[in-house]
Amino acid sequence: MSDLNALTATQLVAGYETGDFTPVEVTRAALDRAAQTQERVNAFVRIDTEDALRQAEESAGRWQRGEPAGPVDGVPVTVKDILLQRGGPTFKGSWAVGDGGPGDEDAPSVARLRESGAVFLGKTTTPEFGWKGVTDSPRHGVTGNPYAPDRTAGGSSGGSAAAVAAGAGPLSLGTDGGGSVRIPASFCGIFALKPTYGRVPIYPASAFGTLAHVGPMTRDAEDAALLMDVISSPDPRDWSHLGPVPHSFRGALAAGAEGVRGLRVAFSPDFGGRVPVEPDVAAAVRKAVALLAELGAVVEEADPGFADPVDSFHTLWFSGAARVTQGFSQDQRESLDPGLQEICADGAARSALEYLAAVDERMDLGRLMGAFHERYDLLVTPTMPITAFEAGVEVPRGSSHTRWTGWTPFSYPFNMTQQPAASVPCGVDGTGLPVGLQLVGPRHADALVLSASHALFEAGVAAQVPSALG
Repeated sequence: MSDLNALTATQLVAGYETGDFTPVEVTRAALDRAAQTQERVNAFVRIDTEDALRQAEESAGRWQRGEPAGPVDGVPVTVKDILLQRGGPTFKGSWAVGDGGPGDEDAPSVARLRESGAVFLGKTTTPEFGWKGVTDSPRHGVTGNPYAPDRTAGGSSGGSAAAVAAGAGPLSLGTDGGGSVRIPASFCGIFALKPTYGRVPIYPASAFGTLAHVGPMTRDAEDAALLMDVISSPDPRDWSHLGPVPHSFRGALAAGAEGVRGLRVAFSPDFGGRVPVEPDVAAAVRKAVALLAELGAVVEEADPGFADPVDSFHTLWFSGAARVTQGFSQDQRESLDPGLQEICADGAARSALEYLAAVDERMDLGRLMGAFHERYDLLVTPTMPITAFEAGVEVPRGSSHTRWTGWTPFSYPFNMTQQPAASVPCGVDGTGLPVGLQLVGPRHADALVLSASHALFEAGVAAQVPSALG
């Protein structure tokens, strides 16, 4: 059964169609893998063995009758413990939420997966309220990287990335407010997409406002497109949703490598020299960019030309954190991660005028990137300037950084602009830790980002990233 854990969702569905294996066999294998790796990696808040097997048996019956409920029927899925899932609590990594609530409602993306017959394995770890770029919390401890458990999985969707990388289900739902699907995807050697804001419905609305996106975390771009076809359906609870998708994301991959030919690609290796990038990371990304050129893209080194918007991002992000905890009692506040306590105090002290000034800078950045994409179809950067560092700390020891945003300069700007951005595994450093390449498209060009990512996978971009399933 271990081979089943290495299959993508697309391969699993094909196997169900031919009868090569059943959802029950696949789910048992994924549950075994989750249990085997939990002590070492700590990807899960809970593993729902009994319920997952019940769902798998129901799915097996539908496949036997030739009546699958949807395109991911019987595929094991995990859900970041920020998103509501009916039937269990949502702790959000915090003691402050008590018992996590009644669990009587699904978030929109979870609801669409349930309707499509997906099998829910369990909820994955997150830092408290998803506030930082690594995954540890007072309630659930530290999540390690499947490639090296003493290294961080990244965050805040670190549990989801670790589960996918470790073979505990090929699909996961993550959230991304400043890089939170792309950071752990880069560190854990998987694929992730932060869609255009509003493409995937969100409910309840995030306190971090329109910085927060829901996105797929998968083994490859084809699985992400499959998942996007399910979770992008409208939901009336999200007033900001973009409406029905006029095409199939998976269908957009049909051109394969030919889909890259003629694309105008800007490669910014270090944001105009202002971001120090580890040599192994720079080399792996540059090699992947050369592959894009070999596939027929017109690649040019070009920088978007914006100054680091970190101060404005902090105003938006810290204010959101303060809003999350605004009604907390003193006891609840004292139970929080000390770093979260600090940014909440910072955010609460910022004025409405400071917030609106940050919104102004955000709009200026959006206009700049809109003009940039008049000249270029895609922007390519490293996803991260570094590989995974020691688990259990917010910033690498010995660095000059004080907050997680110090080592994630390529990710959070594109939450501010609401653009689609993906992380594609493209190599490893000298110690075998994964490296990610970031593909950024103009707003609403999610299909283009997925198509270019898929072309890179088909061309073997991830061949240098060994599996973490050992």
